[in-house]
Amino acid sequence: MHVLEDQDFRALVDNHPKAILLSTMDAHITYVNHRFRSLTGYRADEVIGKTPAILSSGMHSADFYQNMWQRLEHSGRWEGLIWNRRKSGENYPQWLTIYTVHCGARAFYVGVFMDVGELTANDERLAAMAYYDPLTELPNRTLFQEFLKARASQRKSVQNLFAVLYIDLDFFKSVNDLHGHDSGDRVLQQAAACIQGVLRKGDVVARLSGDEFAAIIELREEAELEPVCRRMNSVFQGPVVVGEHEYFLSASVGAAIFPRHAETAGDLLLKADRAMYSAKMAGRACYRVYSAEESEHGQHKRRISESLVASLKVSPEEFSVVYQPQYDLDSGRLVGLEALLRWQHPEFGAVSPAEFVPLAEQRGVIHELTEQLVRCIRRDLDSDTFIGKGDQRLAINISARQIADSRLEHLLDPFFEATRQAGWLPELEITETHLMNLSRRSLEQLRAFGDKGVTVAVDDFGTGYSSLAYLQTLPVHVLKIDRQFVSRLGPDRRDSRIVAAILAIADALDLEVIAEGIETELQKSRLQELNCHRGQGYLMARPSPLAGLSLADAEPSSNRTPA
Repeated sequence: MHVLEDQDFRALVDNHPKAILLSTMDAHITYVNHRFRSLTGYRADEVIGKTPAILSSGMHSADFYQNMWQRLEHSGRWEGLIWNRRKSGENYPQWLTIYTVHCGARAFYVGVFMDVGELTANDERLAAMAYYDPLTELPNRTLFQEFLKARASQRKSVQNLFAVLYIDLDFFKSVNDLHGHDSGDRVLQQAAACIQGVLRKGDVVARLSGDEFAAIIELREEAELEPVCRRMNSVFQGPVVVGEHEYFLSASVGAAIFPRHAETAGDLLLKADRAMYSAKMAGRACYRVYSAEESEHGQHKRRISESLVASLKVSPEEFSVVYQPQYDLDSGRLVGLEALLRWQHPEFGAVSPAEFVPLAEQRGVIHELTEQLVRCIRRDLDSDTFIGKGDQRLAINISARQIADSRLEHLLDPFFEATRQAGWLPELEITETHLMNLSRRSLEQLRAFGDKGVTVAVDDFGTGYSSLAYLQTLPVHVLKIDRQFVSRLGPDRRDSRIVAAILAIADALDLEVIAEGIETELQKSRLQELNCHRGQGYLMARPSPLAGLSLADAEPSSNRTPA
């Protein structure tokens, strides 16, 4: 065993900001620097001559150390996160680099490490920039993955039950868009503090990227997991306060349990991510624990979501439009058309609008979807067969999220002009649930459309929570009775009460009414008895592309086959 005698070398190593130990090739410690002594609590005479096993926490499996030594022998270097134990008995995580140094005929192993559990010194903070997020001072993705690998590789005798949480902040992008990135950074710092406040001492939390965080939480039993997830959702129910400003966010949380859901670090994080995506698909501001069945469904939706974004960018030919005729229920006269977008994907086939429209809203491409709808309709408007009579409406559906988008007016104004030139009256339909949450700016934009002669209709009326006082102030002209109420119209007169109430409200507010989803003669006759004069549904006509569309009045309904 050789003891180093070069005083210059000792001075250099002793003042290094990281802990350093040297060992012989048979793994006996020959030298440790000052930082080693302050970090581990061991004096030099307590470790020299011993093996590094004196520092072992006992938390890693034999396979972990075998892989470490194999890597050293193969490449001469190993780097990663390892849990070791101080002299006091405290286990702590350290980032360790081991490499081989040759000095003349001798060779040494050099171990250089730092405590990555709690950084306070400036020199360590500088050294840790590769492993920590500088904004929140939390571990970054690289270090978190190392924490997770180390935790998953611990000995079977150690309590192995733990979970990974994947936390995504909902609507954070709007903070950057509306208030700037400086405000966004401060919100992220406060959000990180909120997340840490939910967790217990010993749990690990990291910022993976952007507005995504992850945590490792220790569990005594699986039943402890869901209360933690609920607290994580609850902490964002109130505003995130930064200075004098309040920012409203929510969190979608996914969880996966080791070892029930996965036995490797990578697989566990992936499944927590999939569970988080399921929470987003469920409406956000909630949590989901990983389920293979729900994950498969979520993966399917994710693939469709990604395909939708790609198709909107490069495959406009996949989109087309069909038209649902609207009729006067007494005379059978055609009074309007509702234009509906269709998407035919080469892999998924015909994707339902009930599926791809919400995905477009979630991915922030709803405007691009409306662009495809307008493009398809304008192509039809150029046809000589698509001429209106001047008093019939052509309706399109738009998302409430688009109304305040400055691009919408530039898209729709030329479209409305082309619609009028083709002999149709333009109409906008907005779902009731969304209409009730419009900002003042959005309402002003909607009112501006009305001032330009555009009819505004409330779609799916009866499914939201409209205040009649609020409804009276909205710039709307038409209520569309949702199909679920029309479907209940049957022999029992009591089934007509909700429809009758909606018609009475419309009459009091001087609004027109259209019933949608009419599929039987009985439903039609009930609506006629209630003085609902307009309707649409499979009984009269199914949605059809222009080539199959009849712009004549409806055939006698007795010749129609109910769907």
